[in-house]
Formats: sequence, C-alpha cells, structure tokens
Amino acid sequence: MVLFLIAALAPALILFYFVYHKDTQPEPTRIVVKGFFFGVLSAFLAIMADSLIIKTGVYTETPASLGEAIRLSFLGAAIPEECAKLLMLWLLLRNCQAFDERYDGIVYSTAVGLGFAGFENLGYLAQAGPQWMGVAFSRALFAVPGHFAFAVVMGYYYSQYHFKKDKGAMIKMLLYPVLLHGVYDTLCFTMESAASKEGLATLLVFALLVFFCVKLFGYTRRKILSEAKSNEYYGSPDKVERNGYDVNRDWTDKPEEQ
Repeated sequence: MVLFLIAALAPALILFYFVYHKDTQPEPTRIVVKGFFFGVLSAFLAIMADSLIIKTGVYTETPASLGEAIRLSFLGAAIPEECAKLLMLWLLLRNCQAFDERYDGIVYSTAVGLGFAGFENLGYLAQAGPQWMGVAFSRALFAVPGHFAFAVVMGYYYSQYHFKKDKGAMIKMLLYPVLLHGVYDTLCFTMESAASKEGLATLLVFALLVFFCVKLFGYTRRKILSEAKSNEYYGSPDKVERNGYDVNRDWTDKPEEQ
C-alpha cells in the first residue's frame, strides 16, 4: 500500500518541489496544501462536467478515427479539466494576500494542477490492478509531467493578467492549456487506436508523442527558470504603504530597497 501511494503521488510532489524551491519568497505551506486540495476538487468538477457532456453524444470513449480522438481529447478531457482547474485557481487566489509576486501564479497553479494529477493517478493505478506498476511508470513519464506543464502555462498567464492587466493573457490562461492538453491527449488516444492495428503507424504516433512532450517539457522548464529569475514583487491587494514603504513585505533579503 505504501509503495502504491508513493508511485501515485511522488511524481507530482517531485515536480512541485522543482517549482517551489525556485521561489525566493516561498509561499505559505497552508495555502500550498489548500491548492493541492483544490486540485482534487477540480478533478471531481471535471468528472461531473464530463458525465454531462458525454450524454450529448458529441464524442465516444473508444475513438476509432482521428476525428473521434480529437473530440474525445478536447470535449472529454482538455476543456472540462482545464476549466475546472482555472476555476479552482481563481477561488484559491481571489483574496489571497500571499499572491504578491508574478512567479507565485506558477507556484499556486502548479499546486492545483498536480493535486488534480495526483488524484487522477490514484484512480488510474487502482483500475490497473496487478499491472499498476507499469501504469505508474508510464504516467510518471508522460501524464503527470503533462498536467504539470499545462499548470505552469496557466499560472504564467494568470499572473500576467492579474499583475500586468494584460487582456490577452486573460484568454491565454485557459486557451493555451486547453490546446496543449488537447494535442497531448489526441496523440495518446491515436497511439492507442493505432496499437490495435500494429505496424509502422504505432511507432510514428509514439515518436510524435515523445517529440511533443520533449518540446513541451523543455518550454515549461525555460518558462519556470526565466520567470523565477525576472520575478517582480507587486504587493498584496490590501498592502499598506507609508512613504513608499510596504510594511507587509519581508525586506530582510533586500535591505537596500527599504
């Protein structure tokens, strides 16, 4: 049981640590834990939304063509899941005083996204039965890092809109994660469909999936590092200033700016 839980949750926790330790002003533990919990709630919201969408008959759970794989990927996964995550991220941050730096958007969005991924992992591994270790390995390489990447992109644009009032970022914070998630799932479902027929098609789709993931994870890593390096402090929504001095800020690391 312990090994099962480690296999399901460790990939999400390791990826979150990579983001968290890049923050020069680490976020409060209680809010981070709350973010993970909100991510679990977003999984339930996505399941409820998906159960309603599938009743319309707009997609099938066993795609036999590329078109069916695209509909399943976007309507059955990417759109309901990313909308649920964004809703829970907004609920988490709407009155959050600790959300005072641009990089914080990535930290909190990643907490929500990996809370979702960890909960989803538990479900997939439980369904896999005796083969759960193989499923855990493949999801640690692809699915969990995928949710991590989608969350980083969402958090980046969430901060751009929140702090810089970038109107375009308001659209991108949902559109880009949905597109990336949809393309990823389309490749996965297409590969599963091709595997039943065997041959060169399976290898080709798998190669495309690996190429997409390498590019996506590389882009995500660069986004984290560059955003952490150029991070800016904006202050909490109800900060108190006197003669330009923000009394809510911890100045111990930058006394020269007081």
